[in-house]
Amino acid sequence: MTHKIAILGASGYTGAELVRLIATHPTMEIVALSADRKAGMDMADVYPHLRHLDLPKLVTMDEIDFATVDLAFAALPHGLSQALVRDLPDSVKVVDLGADFRLRDPAEYEKWYGAPHVATELQKTAVYGLTEFYREDIRTARLVAGTGCNAATVQYALRPLISAGLIDLDRIICDLKNGISGAGRSLKENMLFAERSTDVQGYAHGGKHRHLGEFDQEFSLLAGRPVQIMFTPHLVPVNRGILADCYVDGDADKIHAALIEQYQDEPFVTVLPKGQLPGMGHVMGSNQCHLGVVGDRVPGRALIVSALDNLCKGSSGQAMQNANLMLGEDETTGLMLPPVFP
Repeated sequence: MTHKIAILGASGYTGAELVRLIATHPTMEIVALSADRKAGMDMADVYPHLRHLDLPKLVTMDEIDFATVDLAFAALPHGLSQALVRDLPDSVKVVDLGADFRLRDPAEYEKWYGAPHVATELQKTAVYGLTEFYREDIRTARLVAGTGCNAATVQYALRPLISAGLIDLDRIICDLKNGISGAGRSLKENMLFAERSTDVQGYAHGGKHRHLGEFDQEFSLLAGRPVQIMFTPHLVPVNRGILADCYVDGDADKIHAALIEQYQDEPFVTVLPKGQLPGMGHVMGSNQCHLGVVGDRVPGRALIVSALDNLCKGSSGQAMQNANLMLGEDETTGLMLPPVFP
């Protein structure tokens, strides 16, 4: 059976990554690509590395016949998916890569994104798209909300430890490094090569990063009480990848054992031998997440390091993993490509 796929927002990095992944998928066929500002163009003119693929022209969203679409990936800027998904036929399954449906509470959405939600009924039904923890709900979902890439990276490190009660919930510090592609493809002066190529810079300091809304929601739900971590992201001069250092109070041996138990049967999450730590370059271009644990010189303190590719496992790969489940396919289909190295 062939599944007809539309990618909304195909001219962005995550849209192009979806095209790259679907190109090797045996049962997905791209029937529509939207990009309002680049409508009428060939995808090859926007992304020459996709020139060898037979793809439909880019169109505006109102030109798409959604009656012919089985599943749509919404790779749109934050705020644009709500009304669009609300007005789609119920027959179209949706994986939203943006932030519009990640937070279940409309008040929390407005707090973190600065505007009221316009599709609150859909917001209540959306399934959070961290596949390894919401797999069964995703199988039967019509709408899945992809996680933030930073949020996914940290959650893979911490969720099993919070569930098992292995760490002090009031002493969690996460320091994260993110590749430049995490800022999107639109032109920004502070993203020029001359300004980023030899610099590392933190942003959204002091609890201002929007992904904190996801941490608050998910970690508090797991713990059964409020959990608010300290979190600072940094832009580093690499194209793609995320590396999160998570500092916790807890026994490193028990932490490592809990992570192994949680992920031993997961095809896309690997826990390294204790004392070994991952790097961005070990997962680049893949749907893999690598986790490492080391004990601190002070007993009872530990470091968990999580690495994934922000465009793949953190976004488009995760979206395709979820789509596979929604369409009744094997979860790994089209996603077992190894990382690119060097």
